[in-house]
Amino acid sequence: MPTDPSEIETKLLIVDDLEENLIALEALIRDPGRRVFQARSGDEALALMLEHEFALAVLDVQMPGMNGFELAELMRGTERTRTIPIIFVSAAGRELNYAFQGYESGAVDFLHKPLDAHMVRSKVSVFVELYHGRMALKREMEALATLHREQQALVAELREARADLERAVRMRDDFMSMVSHELRTPLNTLYLETQVRKMHLARGHMFFFTPERLKETAERDQRQIQAMVRLIDDLLDVTRMRNGRLSMSPQAFDLSAMAARVVAALAQQAEAAGAAIHLEAPEPLTGVWDEFRLEQVLTNLLTNALRYGGGKPVDVNVGLRGEEAVISVRDRGIGIAPEDQARIFQQFERAESGRREVASGLGLGLFITQQIVQGHGGRIELESTPGEGSTFRVVLPFEPPSAEDAA
Repeated sequence: MPTDPSEIETKLLIVDDLEENLIALEALIRDPGRRVFQARSGDEALALMLEHEFALAVLDVQMPGMNGFELAELMRGTERTRTIPIIFVSAAGRELNYAFQGYESGAVDFLHKPLDAHMVRSKVSVFVELYHGRMALKREMEALATLHREQQALVAELREARADLERAVRMRDDFMSMVSHELRTPLNTLYLETQVRKMHLARGHMFFFTPERLKETAERDQRQIQAMVRLIDDLLDVTRMRNGRLSMSPQAFDLSAMAARVVAALAQQAEAAGAAIHLEAPEPLTGVWDEFRLEQVLTNLLTNALRYGGGKPVDVNVGLRGEEAVISVRDRGIGIAPEDQARIFQQFERAESGRREVASGLGLGLFITQQIVQGHGGRIELESTPGEGSTFRVVLPFEPPSAEDAA
């Protein structure tokens, strides 16, 4: 949008050693929107030019000390003042050829005294208009430069948004692939088990249906069904968290008893992993928490410890730290690299350093675990060294946060 010239302040400088000449010249060139500065010497004029931006300088040639030509030479040698247009004024006769010397000094015009009022006003107006045009162009160029920078920033934001979108699409595709794989594995196992049983029944192999074999088969079926139920529960929990509807029902219960119950429930899984779970817990350690959700937290941590523990013992400790309860789960497995330790708590994320190859999963367990712990006003601490194992500590206050604190 073009700049209105009336919005541009115009500063004019007049330099003469005689007060009456300054007064007369200012009366000629004064106009609304113009601000006239007076200087009675070259030094005073230079000081003003270093402080203000002038559209025009009108210099008297014959001044004591520094004359107009010498002042012009100094102006042309200074970066800040070299572009100021100069009009020389002289009372000397034309035969002295001052005009030629003035133009050599960088003047744009030359006036002889006595001054013609109409000519002075016309010449000054020309340079004021030129200054307005130059300033308007400068402002428009600055506006264009600003617009260009804003456009560049917008392009960068769009590129970043595109990269985020592409990453989200890749995550979606990876997630759907993981879900399909994770659900297909137990379903395929159940399907094959069913086909084998049908084949034995068709061939009359009843020795495959003894009570002992039926018990083993039922337990295998139950494990596969529980695996699918757990995957579905994890997906539902993530959906509830996104909608802010993860239910919490805090009630007083014994944390040590809950830990013992979870360890016992995972005994068969620990045996299959070739590991032993050691529990140390005081009796009782009672607080107000959501028992079902904390069972979910400890189950997630223990399941991970068994997956990645390399068949080595897993330690579970329940205890006190000041006025907070602490549950710690330590394995002696492959550990987690420092660069992965924050990322593994994000949804659909798993560590890169070898853990993907050890076990599959949706990468939701630690995300859900952290959300549940934070919902209790607690936090999770992680210590891990690659090749030496990991320790996860769940630190909980004994009372749930109030509604105001949770908000």
